[in-house]
Amino acid sequence: VVLRPASGSRQQDAPGAADGLALASDPGGTVNFLAMVENLQGDSGRGYYLEMLIGTPPQALNILVDTGSSNFAVAGVPDPDVTAYFNPELSSTYRSQGIEVTVRYSQGSWTGVLGTDVITMPKGLYGSYTINIATILESENFFLPGVKWHGILGLAYDALAKPSSSVETFFDSLVRQAKIPNIFSLQMCGAGLPVPGSGTNGGSLVLGGVEPSLYTGDVWYTPIKEEWYYQVEILKLEVGGQNLELDCREYNADKAIVDSGTTLLRLPEKVFSAVVQAIARTSLIQEFSSGFWTGSQLACWDRTEKPWPLFPKLSIYLRDENSSRSFRISILPQLYIQPILVIGDNLQCYRFGISSSTNALVIGATVMEGFYVIFDRAQRRVGFAVSPCAEADGSPVSEIEGPFTTADVASNCVSSVSFHEPMLWIASYALMSLCGIILLVLIVLLLIPPRCQHRYTDNDVVNDESSLVRHRWK
Repeated sequence: VVLRPASGSRQQDAPGAADGLALASDPGGTVNFLAMVENLQGDSGRGYYLEMLIGTPPQALNILVDTGSSNFAVAGVPDPDVTAYFNPELSSTYRSQGIEVTVRYSQGSWTGVLGTDVITMPKGLYGSYTINIATILESENFFLPGVKWHGILGLAYDALAKPSSSVETFFDSLVRQAKIPNIFSLQMCGAGLPVPGSGTNGGSLVLGGVEPSLYTGDVWYTPIKEEWYYQVEILKLEVGGQNLELDCREYNADKAIVDSGTTLLRLPEKVFSAVVQAIARTSLIQEFSSGFWTGSQLACWDRTEKPWPLFPKLSIYLRDENSSRSFRISILPQLYIQPILVIGDNLQCYRFGISSSTNALVIGATVMEGFYVIFDRAQRRVGFAVSPCAEADGSPVSEIEGPFTTADVASNCVSSVSFHEPMLWIASYALMSLCGIILLVLIVLLLIPPRCQHRYTDNDVVNDESSLVRHRWK
């Protein structure tokens, strides 16, 4: 194995109903789920995107699918890093709401203006729908060179919507106007393929139900613990079949979410260290450089060799709808040892598809590419089934097994004290009030009229490290 600096590569993070439901949302009386199969393009390094037509006459844009955020936003002015943008002045159906909105990420942000316009999806639901749209007028480190999308489709709950939860989300608008069930499902097909690929790996976003051709075997459901992100409950992790033996609350510190806008499997720092130690201990590689695990180096092998047999399987246990049972989703090394760079004629370099996080366990594309994931909002649960496109060299690279007993774990692995966004609202307003009182006292005492300006509180910031622009290769 040859270790190379990772600086030459770049990662961009892009955040039930019965099968085959008959729905009255088009003239034929049904939603054609098959029409939505392979309606996505992209790859795990740059995100998966859906073509959308916005305005009258329609303007075609590629929109990143992100289950870890809740705003629908598109480039609204020319930008050197986007190939197309939405011009509201050219749309006769655009209506500005005159409300400025800013979404800040840990390493990027955008500011825009809220409005409404009609959208259609060439490979989505039949018909046109009036949707809240933020036109991005300024951005920093949001659109990056090489991405092929021009906006973001936030599919999480309205609790995360900016500037407030009163902004109806894209999917809530579809449910209300198209009268579809409150459920969507997602398949991303990039397993075993180079991360900075051609952008045509493909995938499927099925709005309003479940398409049976996109999975094999049974669907296993885990409850949604809280409706903001798609927060779930992790019970334990295994590496190579060996339990990490951590307190299950460590896996949920301070939340565990399913987020298509994150490229990696992100683990709380204590869990990440345990996983790295377990992989290093059980792999067939001795004295592997720490730079590979931290993302600062790539590991390179001769192109005739495949490194995957050298590494163990990784399993994540999720609580079943029956709380006394669990099931496990497993990914083989083909999903977390990811080809990223070719050097010369002989070397293929790989990155480690797992990283540490200070505030969340994030099931991102590293894991999601192994499964058909069902976001059943109606029954407050997330489903996982094996995806038939999760193969490398003709062999499956993901598994689902169960049920297992939960007698060996706590009855609740989610901390009762977690600083979620609604609490941040309360805290920020309390701090603002305190700030106002203190300044009022100072005015009286000093006869100086300073003003306490509120620019950004934690509530204005999508500050979860799993967000679209948080984790990049520099």
